[in-house]
Amino acid sequence: MTQAFKGLEGLCRLLILGAFLLLSASVLLQVFARTFLATAPVWTEELTRFCLIFIGALGAGMALRSGDMVNVDLLCESLPGRAPWVLRLVSAVLTALFALILLPAAWDYTMIGSRQTAPSLGWRMDFIHASMLILFVTLALWAVMRAFEMLTGRHDGRPILASEEE
Repeated sequence: MTQAFKGLEGLCRLLILGAFLLLSASVLLQVFARTFLATAPVWTEELTRFCLIFIGALGAGMALRSGDMVNVDLLCESLPGRAPWVLRLVSAVLTALFALILLPAAWDYTMIGSRQTAPSLGWRMDFIHASMLILFVTLALWAVMRAFEMLTGRHDGRPILASEEE
């Protein structure tokens, strides 16, 4: 199971890199066109927005995995005994539960997009709305993985430092 999650993490990182590079190229084109050309392409702003949406959707689960999500460590870690561990476990389980509960709504949202197109790019919006499916699926998977690792004793649920990832 760990190899599958490492593969998913690698895929998410690669897709985030691709979206970031596309975002950067789009912004550079927009700045160049506004500075040196008579008109600037309008589609670059829409593409930038779509890239940001996908970066957020792909990165949320990974941020949960690494502990980069916003935490209330000041409160949680000041509690006695196993209470911080229990709160981290409950948080992971609730995150997975909420993500799974929201999946049907994300599916409906994606299907609505099949009848719409992006104004300047002309892309079908279901491809863009699918980012919500990606968000909730990856968030649920990483939350379940965190809870599983905590219950099996492989991890205590605290943020993973960059030096620990390797």
